[in-house]
Amino acid sequence: MTAPQRWAWADVDLDAIASNVASFCDLVAPSQVWAVVKANGYGHGAVPVATAALLGGAHGLAVALAGEGVELRRAGIDAPVLVLSEQPDDSAAALVEHRLISTVYSRGGVDALVGAGAAGLDVHVKVDTGMQRVGVQPESLADVVAAVRDAAPALRLGGVFTHLPIADEPDDPFTADQLRRFDDLRTGLDLDDDVLVHSANSAGALAHPAARHDLVRLGIAMYGIAPSAELAEQTAALTTPALSLRSRVSFVKRVAVGSRISYGLRHRFDLPATVATLPIGYADGVPRRRYEVGGSVLIGGRRRPIVGVVTMDQLMVSCGDDDVAIGDEAVLIGRQGDEHITAEEWGASLGTIGYEIVCGIGARVPRVYHRNPE
Repeated sequence: MTAPQRWAWADVDLDAIASNVASFCDLVAPSQVWAVVKANGYGHGAVPVATAALLGGAHGLAVALAGEGVELRRAGIDAPVLVLSEQPDDSAAALVEHRLISTVYSRGGVDALVGAGAAGLDVHVKVDTGMQRVGVQPESLADVVAAVRDAAPALRLGGVFTHLPIADEPDDPFTADQLRRFDDLRTGLDLDDDVLVHSANSAGALAHPAARHDLVRLGIAMYGIAPSAELAEQTAALTTPALSLRSRVSFVKRVAVGSRISYGLRHRFDLPATVATLPIGYADGVPRRRYEVGGSVLIGGRRRPIVGVVTMDQLMVSCGDDDVAIGDEAVLIGRQGDEHITAEEWGASLGTIGYEIVCGIGARVPRVYHRNPE
C-alpha cells in the first residue's frame, strides 16, 4: 500500500546535479572532483545525488559520518567514499568493512583502524591550518603521517588535506596565507605521487585556483547554490539550482479589515484579503519567523507575503483580491512564471546561508526526482 500523497514536496533535478558537476570538472581540470553528499546530500537525497554526480564525472564522493558512507555502499555505490573527519573508535569496523576512505588526525585513530582488521585501507590525514575545528596540529602532522606509514600494509596513505574557513570571502588574504602554510607542510612530508592533496571546497575551487591541488571537494555549488554573495555570479554562470520546494493551497478564505491571524495574532489586516493556507510549516523546514523577515511564496506567478507566524504544519499567505483556489501550486523555493525565490534569499533574510535552508528541509517532505530519460 502506497503512502498518501502530500501537498508539500521538494522537486530535485538530477540532470542539474550531473550538469553542475560536469561544469566544475571542466573548470578545475586536471584536478578531480569529489562530490560532497553529507547531510543527506544537503537535503537533496544522498543516494540519488551521488549517482547523478558520478554520472556527471565525479571521481569520488565525500560524507561526514561513517553511517552516511555505509548508506551509499548498501545502495550499491562502489565509488571511492571519503569520510571527512576521524570517527569514533566503535565506527572503525564499519569503515573497514565497507571500504570507506578514513580521515585520521591522531595515533588513536590509526590504531582503531588497524585493530578493526584493516587491510590496505586508504586513509587521508587532515591537518588544521587555520579552521580551528578538527585536524592534527601542524607540528604533529609528520608524526601522524609516520604512524599511517608504519601501519602498512593495514593502512595506506592515500591523501593529505586541510579545510578553508574563509575561501568564500575572496578578498580576505587569510586563504592565500593558509595555502602557503599547507604547501610548506606537505612539501616536508616527501609524499609519493599517488597521494592525493586537497584543500578546496566549492568556494576554494571558484575563487582560489591554487587551492585545487589534486582534487576539489565540491559541496554546495554542486546543488546550484552559491557559497556566498561574493561568489553568486560565478556560481550562477556554472550551475543551476537543483531543488525547488513546493506546496498546494489547502484552504482559502476571505478576511476582514482589522482581523488577525495565526499564533499570537501578530499580523493585522489593513485591507480585506483572500488568504490561502499551505500545508507546510516549521516541522518541514520553513522557519517560524519567516513571516517576521518578509518571507513570501509564489502563487500564480506572483509573490504572496506570508501572514502570521509559520506554524508547525501550515502557513498562511495573503493573495489580496486575486482569485486563488484549493489545489493551486505554491512555490516556496524555485521558479514560477517570471518570478523566483532562492535558498540564498531565504538565508539572507534569516541571517544564515543557503546551506542551512536546504539542509533543514524536513524528512517528512517527499523528494520527487526528475531525470531526462534520454
